[in-house]
Amino acid sequence: MMVAKTQRLTLSKFTLEDAAFFLELVNTPHWLKYIGDRNTKTIQDAENRIKEGHLKSYNTNGFGFYVLRLNESNTPIGTCGLIKRETLDHVDIGFAMLPDYEKKGFGYEASLAVLKLAKETFKLKKIVAITLPTNTPSIKLLEKLGLSYQKKVKPFEDDEELLLFAKTLNK
Repeated sequence: MMVAKTQRLTLSKFTLEDAAFFLELVNTPHWLKYIGDRNTKTIQDAENRIKEGHLKSYNTNGFGFYVLRLNESNTPIGTCGLIKRETLDHVDIGFAMLPDYEKKGFGYEASLAVLKLAKETFKLKKIVAITLPTNTPSIKLLEKLGLSYQKKVKPFEDDEELLLFAKTLNK
């Protein structure tokens, strides 16, 4: 189900049919380096992650991560969306692209659409984002989107320190 359209992209809810794409995405070098290995190694693992993560989030929160597809070919190239983490006070925006589609402005384009949804559809007042201090491309994108560095946080059990960025949406 489509949730937004930009000049080059269509943002749609994940379905189980997206399992092969999701499996490819979560095993790309940058995903593994900056987001982490989530032990998703088979189509079945990917389907389970979609069910337990994306589909559950849509049902519980009304939002989640979306598949980014090129308008011209319907090819899935990445993901962008919103997640409510128990360890953070506000909803978190995130994004990831397949390697061939990095550094082409797709993350920015998709994130602007997701921020608009956050404000207008989901009536969120504030958005946060977390990233590794070494993930310079994500930090630059978050700053370009108007999020600003707030503090260091340790939101996960691995005790890794991440940078927390935030943006107020009620303007």
